[in-house]
Amino acid sequence: MASPYSLRAALTAGLLAAVAAYGHVLYPAWLALRTRDLPEPAPPEPEGWPAVTVLVPAYRESSVIVEKVADLEANGYPGTLEVIVIADDPATAAVAARTGARVITGGQRSGKPAAINRGMAAATSSVVVLTDANAAFEPGALRALVRWFAADDVQAVAGEKVVRGDAGEALYWRFESWLKRRESQAGLTIGLVGELAAVRRVSFRPLPVDVLVDDMWLALDIAGRGGRIVYEPEARAVEGPSPNVREEWERRTRRSAGIVDACWRRRDLLAPARGLVAAQLWGHRLMRSGIGPLAHTSLLALALCAVRRNRVARVFLAAHAWAGVALARSQRGARLGRIDRAAAQVLWLQGVALAGLLRYLRRSDRSALWPKPERTESWEAP
Repeated sequence: MASPYSLRAALTAGLLAAVAAYGHVLYPAWLALRTRDLPEPAPPEPEGWPAVTVLVPAYRESSVIVEKVADLEANGYPGTLEVIVIADDPATAAVAARTGARVITGGQRSGKPAAINRGMAAATSSVVVLTDANAAFEPGALRALVRWFAADDVQAVAGEKVVRGDAGEALYWRFESWLKRRESQAGLTIGLVGELAAVRRVSFRPLPVDVLVDDMWLALDIAGRGGRIVYEPEARAVEGPSPNVREEWERRTRRSAGIVDACWRRRDLLAPARGLVAAQLWGHRLMRSGIGPLAHTSLLALALCAVRRNRVARVFLAAHAWAGVALARSQRGARLGRIDRAAAQVLWLQGVALAGLLRYLRRSDRSALWPKPERTESWEAP
């Protein structure tokens, strides 16, 4: 007969395992069950194409801004297209002025949320597309995105982010795309991405200038007011991988801290009465960016304490050692098999989320003005 101590330990480990796995396993499983008999929403066919304004917030982007504007103009949108570059440094503003875009500059850096607010105030179209300066659009992306606004209940549309050349990062974004497709099938998704998103101008409210994840905040603001956000997989924005591990770690942990910050500031949306928005905020965001990594760390601590007497603990720790080796190999550029790549990516994401949570709790960066180096890579078309 099991002792009360071993029973309590097993129950504790089981609860922690469920919490740790919620965002990556249980929530996707729930989504799959919820949507298994639901048809995928089909985009309407518009009778005419509305005028569109594309906003490109740009700081230290002089090396890519000319190609970015040209890429937008060549995307094949059948309606009127206005491109506004909000340039927060003189070099980018000077280069952007040589393109066909309108250029707004304040002479000093104000941060991406403030730049978006300024761009929205200057936009003249009923539909506004938000994008990053280094994101190249696949042909027809704007058309695929904007056609959804023929449906009166659609307030925003999320495009798909594709990462070129990084197998682990690409695996992560394929998982994100699957989640957003299923969420949209269920009724709405909060998975807007800053690389490619569209919003009705009348649905936009100015962003807090200190928010760290402007795309998530915009999605929560619209969904929290009952607006519908859909996902369009044919609207693809392509980016290259981060130039090095250090910059990727900085970007990811900053975003993870920003997700926790947004969840806390919009904690009214976590109540079960909020329905699908609350389910997504818990499963797609908060569990993966805060609670889950803490539970995972607690599981590792329990396994270390029980390693001499418990075979499951030894297997658990051995699996983490294997994932750690796979992660180290991937950082050195080694080619990994699918299982090794998935294990390395999960370990990386858990580490990023835990570091992001600690970053948030230290309250060390509550500003959108993070250090950003001059972009040096050349433009690459998808």
